[in-house]
Amino acid sequence: MDDVRGTRSPSPLPQGPGASGEPTSPASVAPSAPPGHTLLGLEDEPRPLELVNLLLRRRRVLVGLPVAAALVTAALSLLVPATYTATTTFVPEAGRGSRVPAGLAGIASQVGVTLGGDASQSPQFYADLVQSRELMERVLLARYPAPGAGASAADSATMLKILGSGGHDRADSLYRGVKKVRKLVSTDVDRKTNVVRLSVDAHDPVLAARVANRFIAYLNEFNAKTRQSQARERRKFAEDRLAEAEADLRRAEEDLKGFYQRNRSWQQAPQLVFEEGQLRRQVDVRQEVYLTLRREYETARIDEANDVPVITVIDAAVPPTRKSSPKRRLLAVLALLGGGAVAVVWALATDHMARLRREDDGAYREFRGLIEEAQRELGWIAFKVRRRRPDRDTCGASTS
Repeated sequence: MDDVRGTRSPSPLPQGPGASGEPTSPASVAPSAPPGHTLLGLEDEPRPLELVNLLLRRRRVLVGLPVAAALVTAALSLLVPATYTATTTFVPEAGRGSRVPAGLAGIASQVGVTLGGDASQSPQFYADLVQSRELMERVLLARYPAPGAGASAADSATMLKILGSGGHDRADSLYRGVKKVRKLVSTDVDRKTNVVRLSVDAHDPVLAARVANRFIAYLNEFNAKTRQSQARERRKFAEDRLAEAEADLRRAEEDLKGFYQRNRSWQQAPQLVFEEGQLRRQVDVRQEVYLTLRREYETARIDEANDVPVITVIDAAVPPTRKSSPKRRLLAVLALLGGGAVAVVWALATDHMARLRREDDGAYREFRGLIEEAQRELGWIAFKVRRRRPDRDTCGASTS
């Protein structure tokens, strides 16, 4: 009993590291992460606050780079000469004599199909005609006021000289000039309304308007000559055939008249009745041909008189008051946004590379080794190029 009373209860075991007096190992204590950084392996993706901290640390670059890009872009845009766009609209006259219902023709025109009419009268034909080499050359050889001289100035130079296309001879100059003008001229066709829009770009607003109106004048001239020449050829053909048919009719009538004069009692002889029927049929056929050609001839004469320019100008080109390019504000805003995106990517990439460098990651060591290897290869290639160049110079000198 005494032993039981004198026995003390065992003391509780130590609950934490170092409580028993034994030294603790460094691995048993969790390392503490520096403020603003995540622990690799505990959290793979950065938190939003860490991303904000990163952007704040790189705030000078994030603000300076976009602003610098916008300022440089705005300064460079001031060196680019202003471009003005003059626009004129016109609608071609629909082909006459179409046998297709108007409703069906209208539906087909909305999808770019022309029914029952001449393809050379479609809006797309005129849009392609503007881009033709013959029309371009006529515009190039026409004279216009010098840029900046004003709309009331007298013609002073050709478009070919104003563009300064150069060239070894006249043909080469025209070839280069046509290539330049095609870049300055654009057309757009509205399938629903058949309206053709012609736009001309130039550094001078008056010149742009003059060139656009000159295109319309040449289109009218082309239409007048082409349509009238076609109607003239149809009229000449009908006139020639009408003269031949009239001569044939006169001969057939003279043959029938001579038959009646020679045979006054032809009704009593069957053979003479048969011959009279043949001669009369010849007169009837010749007369029908003559009347048909006579109607065609009169129609051709009317078409020749009515076949005038077949395009209607809706809006003539006027000198624009505002430039169409360069759009400096838009360029500056785009440069600002692009510079901001580049700055953010640069900040993220720099922070990631710095983290890999601190942790001495294997991927970073491999990346650094590949960069050094690429530098050595580029240096070796540059050395070979420099070594071969003097050898070629020496060979050329010895040959001469």
